[in-house]
Amino acid sequence: MAAIYSGIYLKLKSAKTSWEDKLKLARFAWISHQCVLPNKEQVLLDWVSHALVSYYNKKPELEDEVVEKLWAYLDNVIHSKRLQNLLKSGKTIGLSFSIAQVINERLSEACSQKTQQNIGTVLSCSSGILSTPSLSIIYTAKCELLVDLLSKLSKLACQQLASDNAVGSQLFSVLQLTFAQYLLIQRQQTNPNRVFGQVSSHLLQPCLLLRHLLTVRSWTQADNSHVRQHLSREIRNQVETLLQAGLFPPELFSSYKEELLPEQELQEKKKGALKSLLLPVKTVQTKLGSGFCEPALHGAVVAGSVSLLYKLFLDAYCKAENHLVCFHMLGRLFGCLRLSGLQQGMREDTLFPMDWSVELLALEQLLNLVLSSDIYNVASDRIRHKEVQFGFYRRLAQMLLGHSQASIPAWFRCLKLLMSLNHLIVEPDLDDLVASTWVDAKASEPRTKKPQEALISTMFHTYSKLRQFPRLFEEVLTVLCRPAADELRLPIFSVGLTVKLRECLLELPPNQILDILCLFVEKCQTLIIPALEGSADTALKLLSVSSVLHAFLFNMRSLDDVTSSPVVFRTQSLLAKMQKGIIQPLMELLQAPRRKEKSDLWLRKASDSALLLVYTWVEVDTLFGVSCSKYVSPTAEMAGAVTEPAARHWGISAFLPGVDEQCWERVMELANSFASTSKYCLELLTLQKMKMILMQTKADLQALQHAAAFILESGRSSMSRGESEPWDEDISTICDLTYPTAHWHLVISNLTILLPYISLEDVEYIANVLLETLVLAKAQEAATDQESAISIGNVSLGLMHSTFLPEMKVLHCAFLTSLIRQFAGVLPAAVRDSADLPLQQLSAGSIPWHEEILAPFRAVDLLEAPSENKLLKDELSLPWKTLQKVAQCIVLLAQNGCPVVLKESQLENCLGLLEIASLLKLDSLLPSDCTRCFLVLLSLLANTKASVSCSKQLLMKFLSTCFHLLRCLQAGRNASSVFKVFHASDVLEIVMTSQFRASKFFTDVLTVPVWAQYLQEVQAFLENFLQMIIERRQSVRLNLEKFMSFLVSCKPDMGAAKSKGGKNWNPAAGQLLLMAFTTLCHVVTLYLQQLPEKKLQSADVLSALLEPVVLQMVRTVEHGLQSNSPNQPLPVAFIPSVTTLLKADLSHAVRKGWQKEPSGFLEQPRIKLYQKFYSQILRELPCAGSNLQFLQSALQFLTVFCSVPELYPGKETAIMVVFAIKKLLTGPAITTQVIHSMEEELTEVLIQLLGNCSAEEFYTIMRMVLQGLEMRNVWQQKAKEVLSAVTLTKLLLSCPLSGDKEKAFWFASPQIITALAMQTKEACQDQSLISTIVVPILETVAALLRQGEGVLLNPHHVSLAFGILLTVPLDHVKTEEYRSVFLGVHEVLFSIVQCHPKVLLKAAPSFLNSFHRLVVSVMHEGRQKGDRGNTDDFEVILKCAHLVERMYTHIAAEMEDFTVFSAFIVAQYVTELQKVTLHPAVKKHLTEGIYHILDLCIERDIKFLNVSLPAGVREVFKDLYNDYNHYHKAKKQGEEKYTA
Repeated sequence: MAAIYSGIYLKLKSAKTSWEDKLKLARFAWISHQCVLPNKEQVLLDWVSHALVSYYNKKPELEDEVVEKLWAYLDNVIHSKRLQNLLKSGKTIGLSFSIAQVINERLSEACSQKTQQNIGTVLSCSSGILSTPSLSIIYTAKCELLVDLLSKLSKLACQQLASDNAVGSQLFSVLQLTFAQYLLIQRQQTNPNRVFGQVSSHLLQPCLLLRHLLTVRSWTQADNSHVRQHLSREIRNQVETLLQAGLFPPELFSSYKEELLPEQELQEKKKGALKSLLLPVKTVQTKLGSGFCEPALHGAVVAGSVSLLYKLFLDAYCKAENHLVCFHMLGRLFGCLRLSGLQQGMREDTLFPMDWSVELLALEQLLNLVLSSDIYNVASDRIRHKEVQFGFYRRLAQMLLGHSQASIPAWFRCLKLLMSLNHLIVEPDLDDLVASTWVDAKASEPRTKKPQEALISTMFHTYSKLRQFPRLFEEVLTVLCRPAADELRLPIFSVGLTVKLRECLLELPPNQILDILCLFVEKCQTLIIPALEGSADTALKLLSVSSVLHAFLFNMRSLDDVTSSPVVFRTQSLLAKMQKGIIQPLMELLQAPRRKEKSDLWLRKASDSALLLVYTWVEVDTLFGVSCSKYVSPTAEMAGAVTEPAARHWGISAFLPGVDEQCWERVMELANSFASTSKYCLELLTLQKMKMILMQTKADLQALQHAAAFILESGRSSMSRGESEPWDEDISTICDLTYPTAHWHLVISNLTILLPYISLEDVEYIANVLLETLVLAKAQEAATDQESAISIGNVSLGLMHSTFLPEMKVLHCAFLTSLIRQFAGVLPAAVRDSADLPLQQLSAGSIPWHEEILAPFRAVDLLEAPSENKLLKDELSLPWKTLQKVAQCIVLLAQNGCPVVLKESQLENCLGLLEIASLLKLDSLLPSDCTRCFLVLLSLLANTKASVSCSKQLLMKFLSTCFHLLRCLQAGRNASSVFKVFHASDVLEIVMTSQFRASKFFTDVLTVPVWAQYLQEVQAFLENFLQMIIERRQSVRLNLEKFMSFLVSCKPDMGAAKSKGGKNWNPAAGQLLLMAFTTLCHVVTLYLQQLPEKKLQSADVLSALLEPVVLQMVRTVEHGLQSNSPNQPLPVAFIPSVTTLLKADLSHAVRKGWQKEPSGFLEQPRIKLYQKFYSQILRELPCAGSNLQFLQSALQFLTVFCSVPELYPGKETAIMVVFAIKKLLTGPAITTQVIHSMEEELTEVLIQLLGNCSAEEFYTIMRMVLQGLEMRNVWQQKAKEVLSAVTLTKLLLSCPLSGDKEKAFWFASPQIITALAMQTKEACQDQSLISTIVVPILETVAALLRQGEGVLLNPHHVSLAFGILLTVPLDHVKTEEYRSVFLGVHEVLFSIVQCHPKVLLKAAPSFLNSFHRLVVSVMHEGRQKGDRGNTDDFEVILKCAHLVERMYTHIAAEMEDFTVFSAFIVAQYVTELQKVTLHPAVKKHLTEGIYHILDLCIERDIKFLNVSLPAGVREVFKDLYNDYNHYHKAKKQGEEKYTA
């Protein structure tokens, strides 16, 4: 041994030995047990450390490859299990400090060379050293080395983040570990000045740059997901913790205070005190100002860092007495921003738009912190500190308003924050504020519009509360009267601002509103109207002022009988002044003939203003007249001047005094020439006229018809152009492109008023436009960016979705006609003009389709007008004759087999029209319309086919949509009207013939999801239609026999000559045929089962029909199976068919009295078919994976098959089926989601199996389950075996057991629950098994405890459940798993509480511990965070909090014996509450729950808690108890007062 020792050691030391040999010897020595060196591990570590240190000290010259191998050797040794085991056993092994210096130097080289290619091994070494306590001492004992390492790693991370390369995880994992180590050391440091020096000198700059780059990086899929999702957030949090503890410890506050407070303040606070030598603020400012990164990044890094540092400063020092210090810190940090230079005369153009955005965002964050921390006290600042804060904010406001940045959202937000601090900050510049942020601001983008509206809303609410609203709008008027910047001045009131204005106007005194209105009217009358003619600028001012008057008058509180008389008289005076001083002069100005000037801007805007004011005046005058009896309208005062014809014909004089008819005609002519506000206001005025006529006792029908026709005609030309843009609902901004939208919105919104008075031609016009706009709706929706704007398409869609359209039956009918005409227009040009085709006949204009609607309203006296009555009956019968003719035409065309060929584009158009048809309420159609719609859909199915080049999936989607709409029609109350024009069997034949023809295209797409959906739709239609036939009870046998004989005659071949061996079999047609047989069989069987015994005659009729159906079905299935190759799986479509077949056989057999002997009714070949299917399904079941469609169908078949044990082939028993299910559950593709999806079917199978199996078979099944729960499965990584056993246990609990089977199960239940407890303990050690094993175990235990009420008598067995609950982890669980784990634990607890209360009392500590873990987890997950993240995740937390509240309530209400633990429960709750800040919604639930526990606490408990709780927790308890007394106890006592 000595030879081995001396040889290796000498060779390692020898200069003659090559480095390759030395490394080989070192590796051998480390791993070999034959080499016995005294303190071998330390010797080898020292050797490699010395070799590396010597190399970096430039002593030996080594090749790069050798150096890399030395690093690799060191890395292997550090990470070896051998070293870890030795250290665990207590052996002392260490590294020299020099190796830490070498690592730092190597990382420093990588930083300077900006290459990170060969440092992976070094990083791995440092990771191993830091994660091993006995090795990490080389860093922790010398803090300078750790600081240096952290600085270098941060710089390396910054380089990697700044590059375009993908981010790896190694560097960031080491960085996170280093941060954790440093934070640990930092907390142990006793000298805060030293820590400040370390952080500010070495860590501040790299940490701030690192945080910035982590925040702004655009992460990609190429970046490591762990870094992207977890480490980046963790490192940002560590940076903040490091800076908080390093820069702002409590001990340094005096230094900050001395440096920040002015001399006089310091002398007042601390006379004669010596100034500290440490200048922390200056140090931080210097570090921020120096160039520690690229110039392009520097500004953004500083801007992002300033708000962080201020937040950390406030978190550390912000108390009421320190607010002045906090403010001065704000000033110093603001000085680090480039914005501060603008106050000192720096040129604005030195900041680029991107710089402005970053700087303003930083300023916004600073001001937000000031506002939220309540640093600025207006009174204190004015009285004690000579308005030092006010002056600072005032300069900020001047700087912001002097450098308008209306394109940047943060600019508006900064001004809003300044206004929220104190409105006097911006008051001196109120006119500039109104101009630059509102009237003249070009903020049209949604991202800037929102903060702009928030700022203006703050202005509204501030001046409203101060009762200075007139002062604000005086400035608005001043700005409006300045020359407009350009024609495109944005509107004064958007929709959002109008809502805010309304809120304020409802709170203001009426006289203040009238003051504003009088001010605007007076300014308009004296300044604007006289200078209007020929001046575009004045016209723009007039329009702005008019829109303000409109907004105020429409949104102020209406006059009523409670309004004081002076306010009413003042309002009357205002309206009279408005009418005489503004409207009348405008009318006189506009009536002058100006044909050449019609295109002039001033004339257009003047016309818009005039009509807007007229409409506003009329609307408001009418409203006040209706709502206030004291109000006297100016129209009433001038009633004598109104001429008799004007009053009779509802001329303008009846609404607006002082305007004669001729003048109004000329103004109307001018307004109609502009597609703008004025034209829209004319329509509104006409609508107002209709409303006023309808309010009279006797309405003028002719006037109503003229008015309705005028409104529709007004926009007809604009609508026909087809050019429109979305409209923001602002009446003053309507232009050529938004007018069609506004007009259509007005028409559709008021259809209930207009429709009774418009002609049938106009109804058809509305229907045509409605359809055209719906066709274009999707494209228009995509083009609409504005959230609040409305488009023509949206208006039309809104009508289609409303409940009003079905009530407007004439329009409904006209729309259907228009839709059918559109379908006809899609057809190829060759057949489009043929008047004999169904679609052309169904949309013919000569047929009075609407007569069925209008006939009941036409009063025709039978005695006086018999000829008219006969004519009416003829008209009524004409549509039905046409429908019968079309039905016959469809039958003939289907029989002839010459369908119209549609190209793919035509098919897409048809599909689009079908989607529009689906918006109609098809179940509310009248009989004739219902039949017409049915014929259209049938014609599309039977008389069209796709071209060969057409997409097969598109064709299937088209057919599926047709069948879906047919089903919608069948759900309507008039569905049976179809039988007036069709024999039921004809419809079925037409449908199936067309589908057999179409199926030739589908032979190669039978596996795509669209095929399954298509089959489902066809089946649903057939099922509904057959049920209708049976329920009508008219020619049932005849129709069904005809349909059956048709199906029997069908041969699902490929259309070529027949060949032997089924080679020509068309699988798509075969599946369709089988589906038709299955549906027929299913409907008849179901009907037979539901028939009462009295109706045996009809039962016999249907039973006789069922037999040939079953026989033919068997043949079809067998043929289909023959065409299926032996190794292929069963076609999914066949399984429901065979299930239905078996159900029909068994149903018929039971009726015939057969019970036990299958051969009594079932033929031997048929039994063999079922047995063959059964065997095939058992073979395929374990291999089905997650194919839910197959699994559900197969399990449904097994349920029916296993209900008759005599059908089992040979000596097979129920055990074979259970074994197959077990194999299925252990399959690799089976997840808990798949199990939940088929749980119902699995339960049904097991109910049949266990109900019919023998006791011995049941014992075998139980042994199978218990074997699956053995521990060896989880040790052998067979998690799926455990999952299958747990699932089978849960399913067994869902089955009704009796007799020996029940005894056997409950006899094994202690073994089951013990096994589940052990499995849980093992599974909880592997995070991946939480959702796979632990959650199903919790669900099974909860079910076991519920079912075991009164059966599980041994308390020990129940208390084992607590062992499971205390093992399950509730922290560090993924959010998606948290809900299921929490619910599982809660359900087990609730099962014990409800079903085993006696056990609960004996195991109270276990229960309280388990429940407290739930409470703690909810508090942890529900703590308040800056960004709540996913809303769905938060909803989960809320639900969990609600369950905790429910448990608290249940404990308080039901468990009286738990009163002794109430104080303990409260103490646990407040101790945990003190550690977190809960989200208000979560806290509400938990607080409500704990209040119920406090109800159980007696006075002695409260005193005990007040004395025994620690200081911080005691404060939390006091707050809780005060709230309890104030809110809960008072309410409870109030309720008890009225309780008997």
